[in-house]
Amino acid sequence: MPPEIPLYITITFLITVLTTIVFFYRSVSLSLIGKRKKNVTLGVVLWLVLQGILSYSMFYLDTAGSLPPPFTFMGFIPSFILMSVLFLTISGRRFIDTLSLFDLALLSIIRIPVEIVLYWLFMERLIPEAMTFQGYNFDILAGITAPFIAYFGYKQSILNNTILILWNIVSLLLLITIILLSIFSFPSVIQQYSFAQPNIGMLYFPFFWLPSFIVPIVFFSHLVAIRQLMLGTGKKNEPLGNQAAHNVNL
Repeated sequence: MPPEIPLYITITFLITVLTTIVFFYRSVSLSLIGKRKKNVTLGVVLWLVLQGILSYSMFYLDTAGSLPPPFTFMGFIPSFILMSVLFLTISGRRFIDTLSLFDLALLSIIRIPVEIVLYWLFMERLIPEAMTFQGYNFDILAGITAPFIAYFGYKQSILNNTILILWNIVSLLLLITIILLSIFSFPSVIQQYSFAQPNIGMLYFPFFWLPSFIVPIVFFSHLVAIRQLMLGTGKKNEPLGNQAAHNVNL
């Protein structure tokens, strides 16, 4: 844990991580049953524990001369490999096509406390200003609009697919922007800017759970939504019970 960081920052972030788990589990639980649900739950727990141990032991702080830096091949790459497998395999696509778009849209609400935590970390000189809403990070807009998209888009079906696709694309681009800002401000051989105040806060426990867990899940949620909406497989108004029953038949 970073030295002398106010406790309220850590507590707020941990609550955000728990909220992410709840939203993600709710969406996944409607698509999986029995052993598969247990496997996904166990996988998430093991991944969080692994990243917690590595970041708590300050493993990711040793970035000098490493190419690629440890935080990429141990923290980022495995998550995106898993996403690729899900989208490239038949069973993976069957799984993602049954995820609840309503719950995945609500998931983006966690971007609001994330942006607040990032601002606080900037004030503690642990990340650059560019990574906050005072800089070039406007990801909070996706979080603010998420409940409206979830309710009017998927609950009431007032918004058409074009609007929903555009919202997901824009939100995804906002997320990609902060991902790039974060990666290239890490103190490493690939650092490109913010040398006076690099992104060291994300390398500490528990904040490494942001790039290694929260960001990949939010990224995944937008890819799933875009796929479902473009294929017309998203079930906007189907009751949760009916949807779960449909998933069992799969």
